[in-house]
Amino acid sequence: MLVLASQSASRKAMLEAAGIAFEARPAHLDERAVERELGAADSREIALALAEAKALAVSRDFPGRLVLGSDSLVEVEGKRFDKPGSRDDAAAHLRFFSGKRMQLISAAALARGGEIVWSTHAAAVLHVRSLSDAFIDFYLDQEWPAVAGCVGVFRIEALGPQLFEKIEGDQFTVLGMPLLPVLEALRTEGELLA
Repeated sequence: MLVLASQSASRKAMLEAAGIAFEARPAHLDERAVERELGAADSREIALALAEAKALAVSRDFPGRLVLGSDSLVEVEGKRFDKPGSRDDAAAHLRFFSGKRMQLISAAALARGGEIVWSTHAAAVLHVRSLSDAFIDFYLDQEWPAVAGCVGVFRIEALGPQLFEKIEGDQFTVLGMPLLPVLEALRTEGELLA
């Protein structure tokens, strides 16, 4: 059975909806330390490195089992954003995003026996509409603290769509994992029927 190196509700929901049997185990990884080690790497490299690090960290505890790690990053005007540390941070992020294009990169990696056997990433571009301060307050009244664990300060399966004018990219990438390539890799690795 697959091991998901995450406690992300959206990643669990994607796997469940796709009929994948799995158990979830958090990676307990210092993501900011991994980012610091990578220095000036671009967002795709960082997302891949984080997905791989999560898969490897959990793989060590499950010898022989396939472990799926995943990560998502948000970049706006060349600046990377982490999950907001407070409601004030979330409001500041949303004010910065207002009227701009957000790039969301989701990466996934599979590890077995402490080695990466596959990895990929996908990107989506989300066009944030102009957000008034009144809307930001309303939105956070409804969505905080649920969006505290979301790098783009949104849950696309909740009120998040109200932030956007247009989304380019598939729904799975926006939800936080490039699911279709993951499913193909699981077939290749013998976890799913071909």
